Amino acid sequence: MQLIAIMGEQTDASRETLTGVGIDLALANWLAAAADGDTNACFDLGVAYSTGSNGAECDLVEAHKWFNLAAARGHHEAAHCRADISHEMTAREIAEAQRRARRWLAQERLRAA
Repeated sequence: MQLIAIMGEQTDASRETLTGVGIDLALANWLAAAADGDTNACFDLGVAYSTGSNGAECDLVEAHKWFNLAAARGHHEAAHCRADISHEMTAREIAEAQRRARRWLAQERLRAA
């Protein structure tokens, strides 16, 4: 599975974020970076939620949302990871993940305005 290979390859920025800080703070930093348009932060959130790592509960709907956002921003591995977890999700869960991604993008546009 593509995602398993990637788990150990999170960005240097994400590793630095985790050094010496609480796990909840690391997730908060990724969320803040994602809100600023950071593609790697979106991907790192997808990895965290899909694997239940770095303090995140395993939540495939949230993982799909973050991988979707990272893929939309051009992250080349995010689409593969999204496809991997989609095989473990129901159609209803995928639809919910897509709805959450659209809502995030709409809120992002409002923040930019």
